[in-house]
Amino acid sequence: MAEETILEPIETKSATESVVEEPTESMDDYKAELEASFRKLSVGDIITGTVIAVDEEEVTLDLRYFAPGIIKAEEISNDPDFNILESVQVGDTMEATIIRLDDGQGNLLLSQKEANDVLAWGRLQTLMEEETVMTVRIKGIVPSGVIAYVEGIRGFIPASHLSLDYVDDCNPWLGKDVDVRVITVDESQKKLVLSAKVVAKEKEIDKRNHRISMLVPGTVMEGTVESLMPYGAFINLGNGLTGLVHISQICTRRIKKPSEVLEVGQTVKAKLLNTNDNKISLSIRALEEEMIDTEAQELEQSVEEYVSNETASTSLGDLLAKLKL
Repeated sequence: MAEETILEPIETKSATESVVEEPTESMDDYKAELEASFRKLSVGDIITGTVIAVDEEEVTLDLRYFAPGIIKAEEISNDPDFNILESVQVGDTMEATIIRLDDGQGNLLLSQKEANDVLAWGRLQTLMEEETVMTVRIKGIVPSGVIAYVEGIRGFIPASHLSLDYVDDCNPWLGKDVDVRVITVDESQKKLVLSAKVVAKEKEIDKRNHRISMLVPGTVMEGTVESLMPYGAFINLGNGLTGLVHISQICTRRIKKPSEVLEVGQTVKAKLLNTNDNKISLSIRALEEEMIDTEAQELEQSVEEYVSNETASTSLGDLLAKLKL
């Protein structure tokens, strides 16, 4: 008896079922990379690359070119304290100038310092225009000031711009971190001037304005006459605050000049009128008027009490004795 053949059902795909095809690659997909790798480069060109390796001696960049770029440690920064391992990480983007098309090993030899000498001045100009505050470290002492670096460029901070206070000796500032702003950028003269004083002054103004915002109008304040002007007197209230007593608010009588009533160094009390526009406006006259009103009220009260007591102590006999019949 012949064996029976069992036929397996054959699976077929319907016309509606889609067939997934692997994407095909073409030369167009690599067009940009190919063009980049075969682009013509010359000594002096500034190019951008991605850091793919770092060691104590050099940085290797991927330039999307048929050859990598090499930046020697001494060609990265002008900062004498620059540390390549601390400052450069794999994945960083760096701009550098081509100084040799072949370093002898098929690499492009680059200099970030040369590129920075060209590009940094534009960035410094932007920092000045935007009044950007940055932290720098004092790296050197020179006559009449100190040296710090911004964007790899050597900057000068005059002694007069180190602090709000007078600086006679700059040596204690060496190694300190200070907040500065760029105040002068002159690429033609390779001149970069920084100021810590303007930043410190802005911070002091902010603190002062905050203290002023906490003052309550109507408060009686005590201070020392700091200076006299034709239009009024400035009163030192302590804690960095100074208020103005306008000439019309010095006393209740009319005066021609503040010196008729006040003198520098005199301690006075004044009433806080307002702090409009972060300016403290005071009045000594207001306290005098309040004192006069208080004395008048006390006198009136005393008279009333006296009259009341006098009436209460007068007997009927005393009243009849005063009558004239």
